[in-house]
Amino acid sequence: MNSRSPRLLGVLLLAATTAHAATSIVEASVDQLQRDMAAGRATAQSITQASLARIRQFDAHGPALNAVLQTNPEAMSIARERDRERKAGKLRGPLHGIPVLLKDNIDTGDRMPTTAGSLALAETRAQRDAFIVRKLRDAGAVILGKTNLSEWANIRSSKSSSGWSAVGGQTKNAYAGERNPCGSSSGTGTAVSASFAVVGIGTETDGSIVCPSGVAGLVGMKPTVGLVSRSGIIPISHSQDTAGPMTRNVADAAAVLSAIAGVDAADAATKAAQGHVEADYRAFLKLDALKGARIGVARKKVTGYSPHTDRLFEQAIADLKRLGAEIVDPADFGSLGDYDDDELEVLLYELKADLNAYLAQRQGAPVKSLADVIAFNDRNAVKEMRYFGQDLFEKAQSKGPLTDETYTKAAEKARRLARAGIDEVLAAHKLDAIIAPTGSPAWLTDHVNGDSFQGSSSSPAAVAGYPTISVTMGAAMGLPVGLSFVGTAWSEGKLLGLAYAYEQGTRHRRAPKLK
Repeated sequence: MNSRSPRLLGVLLLAATTAHAATSIVEASVDQLQRDMAAGRATAQSITQASLARIRQFDAHGPALNAVLQTNPEAMSIARERDRERKAGKLRGPLHGIPVLLKDNIDTGDRMPTTAGSLALAETRAQRDAFIVRKLRDAGAVILGKTNLSEWANIRSSKSSSGWSAVGGQTKNAYAGERNPCGSSSGTGTAVSASFAVVGIGTETDGSIVCPSGVAGLVGMKPTVGLVSRSGIIPISHSQDTAGPMTRNVADAAAVLSAIAGVDAADAATKAAQGHVEADYRAFLKLDALKGARIGVARKKVTGYSPHTDRLFEQAIADLKRLGAEIVDPADFGSLGDYDDDELEVLLYELKADLNAYLAQRQGAPVKSLADVIAFNDRNAVKEMRYFGQDLFEKAQSKGPLTDETYTKAAEKARRLARAGIDEVLAAHKLDAIIAPTGSPAWLTDHVNGDSFQGSSSSPAAVAGYPTISVTMGAAMGLPVGLSFVGTAWSEGKLLGLAYAYEQGTRHRRAPKLK
């Protein structure tokens, strides 16, 4: 059932009433559309019009994918300005005039609310753009709208259904509507896969970029924590949160990462990125990047849960060999599973501290703390907790300050084991990266029992704060499955190069068939 507020749905439909332009955006890449605009075959306005029309056709109507919460009423005026700049010879970069969708936990200082999918924030707007939104605007992107997400980025309940929020209802998987879009960046995954926008931005604490990218046939890049600012993004954990690109190809992911990476005085974690930010990550994209590269194969605890995934993974290993990689098999992540309880402890402590800090400065919101959100949900349980409760919120609220020994010990242990579990393996085998299946094919959405995760490989990089990129390695009965490349800190360029060579050498991406 679509539970979007009438006001938000009205914004979506009103903004999408422009006539369908001739410009085709289906599966279009950033580079292709830049060539079209340079040649006069398209404009930022025609691309934006086509995006809005496609959202209306397939998100609000047709299969009603329910991926877009709201479109930006200023999108066309932004596009017109980008076209004026192009005509005057001012080009801001590869994203000039390119529509981008943002996960709705990312602040925009415009007419769109930032809701995290919660009714508690549905009627208020942020006062300013998140740092990465400012960078996207500076890069010439057209902020097209906000995507649905798992409410509060999927940290409210241990029995949640990914892709559901009280504001937006249930997002569907673009390949099979009864199946789940996975992770909290679910709306971005479905929307970009369905070509509602050229590119999108998701956020990840553990799996919420790579998992929805995997089941949507996308490229999902989770950067090193600190490479991309989190200021102006509704938080879970300052140890693990990051934003990142979700795109239909690796080159677009590299272009988006180039636009959003950078040091931000308002996010202390980004200070460590000094000297590691690349001006243009597309420079790493070489067709022969896999030749001579040493790739480790992780198997322990990241395979064996899905015969479909395992079959595709074995084919991916063979393809990597064919493309020139030296395979080290196995090269398992160290200590995997030994820090799961510690990770959850850290997330609960940091959720309380970080969300309280965010809400305290959110002007006009009826909630100023996690305790207020819990009380709001209790008062509005019919709408907010129709399918699942808020046990994780309640556990987080019971935690003390970040000075508690329980927290400091858990944080030290989890980070130490996760980093050693990657770095020691890379060093021992002289590896460029470790590969693992991103996850299983999409499961059936189930509001009674919640998500049915079979397995994933996101935790090592997530807890370590290290980068990982997921790229499509094929499909099981029409459902995409992802392959993850994991590296050490600040190795985004190398990972993008390896993923690009694999992508170009296999060409597994297939667009969903929408009717």
